[in-house]
Amino acid sequence: MLEITGLSAWYGEAQALREVSLRASPGEVVTLVGRNGAGKSTLLRCLMGLHAQMTGSVRLGERDLGPLGPVRRVHAGLGYVPDDRGIYSSLSVEEHLLLPPRLGQSAWTLERVYDAFPALRARRQQTASKLSGGEQQMLAIARVLRMGARVLLLDEPTEGLAPILVQQIARLLVDAKADALTILLVEQNLRFATSVADRHYLLGQGEIVTTLANDEVKAREHELRQHLGI
Repeated sequence: MLEITGLSAWYGEAQALREVSLRASPGEVVTLVGRNGAGKSTLLRCLMGLHAQMTGSVRLGERDLGPLGPVRRVHAGLGYVPDDRGIYSSLSVEEHLLLPPRLGQSAWTLERVYDAFPALRARRQQTASKLSGGEQQMLAIARVLRMGARVLLLDEPTEGLAPILVQQIARLLVDAKADALTILLVEQNLRFATSVADRHYLLGQGEIVTTLANDEVKAREHELRQHLGI
């Protein structure tokens, strides 16, 4: 269980998050939806310990992550895929996958990664600079799974991707749910979000506006699109 309680964050004197509380259970995909600037990416950075100006509680199971820095949070089980993917252009696909340590029993084997991402198997010796944007996104997600994350924090994983690649990522997240991974997903694509998620938190001006089940999102899609400005 990933549990966030009363989380607030600032950039200087400007408040980005206001008393945000949410939870996500093993085997559950929870999305954060909201306009640009609503605080979604800031929330993920706070969870990873990458944002200093914050208050509130972040717990993974019984463990308080508050005192831990980013590296120790990774060892605790958090895996973060930022919107810029964090790919090194000079390293090959396989070097990306072999470089991080494997942490815990849930770490994926290299063969399992290649079975889930056949495109990466075909390009295993190519440098990341030669991959398409979709392939780089797959590599960023695969690298986190290879490390053995128990919680995936994904920031706009489908942005700019072709529909066929979006479908592949959707299948991957459904498979990850079956492995009891906890997934917190920042996503603007409502169609994609409802295809993989169980619940949705709507953020507005740094606050949780409402919590919606999947069926509610589908029933109120037109209203939500107006709220999101899409």
